[in-house]
Amino acid sequence: MSEQQPFGFQSFIGQTDAVGMFLFLVLLVMSVASWTVIMNKTRLVVGLGRAEAGLLGEFAGLQNLDGLRTWANQPSTALNRDILGIVQASLSAAQWAQLDRVGALISVESPSELLSRSLQQAIDEASSAMESGQTLLASVASSAPFVGLFGTVWGIYHALLSIGASGQSSLDQVAGPVGEALIMTALGLAVAIPAALAYNAFQRQTRLRLARLERLAHRLFVFVSTGLPPRGL
Repeated sequence: MSEQQPFGFQSFIGQTDAVGMFLFLVLLVMSVASWTVIMNKTRLVVGLGRAEAGLLGEFAGLQNLDGLRTWANQPSTALNRDILGIVQASLSAAQWAQLDRVGALISVESPSELLSRSLQQAIDEASSAMESGQTLLASVASSAPFVGLFGTVWGIYHALLSIGASGQSSLDQVAGPVGEALIMTALGLAVAIPAALAYNAFQRQTRLRLARLERLAHRLFVFVSTGLPPRGL
């Protein structure tokens, strides 16, 4: 009676070849990178939610443009940079629109268009910053299962070659190595699923935050254009 061979993750790592080990390391790097992004963005999203709620409350209490200018000059941090950037862009556009441009080579757009473009550019920059790291999560979510599947196919191929060389084709000789090779598929799914869930969650948070910034930009347009604080908008 032949001695039963040990099977499992440790056996798979110990017996795999260079290609299998390379694929395992690729999945390991994917997992570390995706979890690093997930933890960093989770802390950032939680911090931004609290900070921006306070900032928007302060903005709602402003009474005039002088107060808005003073408020916009507060120290910039990672948690208030986007909102302050949008406010400062609106104030800069309004200041530029009031300059005497007599003798300019070409005529410029109307003040309202200049203000709208400045606000939209600031929002686009904030949107780009919000999407940082999400490309990596999407790439891991879409590619990790295929990396794992390739590792499984490669492992089954070598397992069948080994079984053929031994001349034994009983169920216990086939099931162990083939089942062991399926570990790579399981690893690929274990890497991809958290990345996919996190990507969808962060995409939703990005959409919600972008909607808040759009509302802020609309209120700023009214505030800077009329000099009166927007109430009820």
